[in-house]
Amino acid sequence: MAKAKNTIFFCGECGYESTKWMGQCPACKAWNSFKEEVIPSLSFGGTAKKKGFGSENTVISITDVTAGDVSRISSGFEELDRVLGGGIVPGSLILLGGDPGIGKSTLLLQVFHKLSSAGNEVLYVSGEESGSQIKIRADRIGEFDEKMKLFCETSLPDVEEAVRRSNPSCVVIDSIQTMYDPQIASAPGSVSQIRQVTGVFMRLAKETNIPVFIVGHVTKEGNVAGPRILEHMVDTVLYFEGDRFASYRIIRAVKNRFGSTNEIGIFEMDNVGLREVKNPSEYMLSGRKDDTSGSCITCSLEGTRPILLEIQALVATTAFGNPRRTSAGTDNNRLNLLLAVLEKRTKLSLSDKDTYINVAGGLKVSEPAIDLGVVAAIASSAGDFVIEPKTVCFGEVGLSGEVRGVTQAQRRITEAVNLGFTRIVYPYANKNAEIKESGAEFIAVSDINEALRAVSRKG
Repeated sequence: MAKAKNTIFFCGECGYESTKWMGQCPACKAWNSFKEEVIPSLSFGGTAKKKGFGSENTVISITDVTAGDVSRISSGFEELDRVLGGGIVPGSLILLGGDPGIGKSTLLLQVFHKLSSAGNEVLYVSGEESGSQIKIRADRIGEFDEKMKLFCETSLPDVEEAVRRSNPSCVVIDSIQTMYDPQIASAPGSVSQIRQVTGVFMRLAKETNIPVFIVGHVTKEGNVAGPRILEHMVDTVLYFEGDRFASYRIIRAVKNRFGSTNEIGIFEMDNVGLREVKNPSEYMLSGRKDDTSGSCITCSLEGTRPILLEIQALVATTAFGNPRRTSAGTDNNRLNLLLAVLEKRTKLSLSDKDTYINVAGGLKVSEPAIDLGVVAAIASSAGDFVIEPKTVCFGEVGLSGEVRGVTQAQRRITEAVNLGFTRIVYPYANKNAEIKESGAEFIAVSDINEALRAVSRKG
């Protein structure tokens, strides 16, 4: 006898459910995003009677619960451990998303190489490649031992059984869009399949205390493909960013239940895989020319890590009625705001000038502390003067032209001094952050006119 089935409409953007089709999703306001899917009624009733993650399904007081000391597992990469909050938490479900070819599978294969070399048995579940194809990539990374296990399958019950049977220290599911539950009458990668599969892996991770990495593809907008609820269900969401044709890669946490979401890790792709960049400031400043106008060094804070960046500006007379304002690596609306402040509060005339801003190295920065560096670079290009190469500028610029204080100023100054910079232009509100014994020249400014006079003179 055929199983009873229900028809449900899902929003492809956020996962909102409805019994009927809607033109606009009431949750995320997306238009024409509802998709019809047939769900067996057994999948709802079958899971309702299961117990929770604990041994007993009882209500207890929080004072009776002991957290204990959670021993994190080191991935072997300091950059990845920093982003995860200190290492891999046992029983956590971690989603890693990124563009095709960015290096998601390579990174996880290298993590498993380090874990297996340390004596941990790991299981790599692949729904996209055969064992021989994975072996070709593994040989490029290094020599694996018998602790590294492979399982090439897409059926959810078979994968769950394999994980419970082998009981590894860590599991990778590559990718979540290829896994399917035979009880769900829809294609792999559909909303209902991803919801069901992710729910099973979440329960599996919590019950067995095994950390599970799941790889997710992204859409053309840069979001993880599938329902938005996928990101809500997992413990940690990591995004792997960068140009697939360039060597740099940046891993960023946008959700982390066990650590900060402000940290980033920087890697460089070479012929044997991904290599950690231990000193990102030096990496971002490599190849810089010292005798060119329109270049200024600023300092941004990513989590607890200060990173020195080169802001490049090009200001040229426009050939059109409306000047172009383009930024790469920072917010274009912020650029327009800073240009308006420059025109209003200084004698610079930029209304007939095309203005282009670039954060060298490919890093995307949204912190207001780089405002002063952007303003100085624009003024340098417009006035055609060279900012002294050993100068660092940071500070937030307000609409009245004032330079506001920033957080962790002393940490930024320490990073600049350690890299050999001898002149620091920074907000007057952070004057107590000076390091007098460093021998560097500290110039505290209260508005952009003072800052531009400081960067335009020679040391």
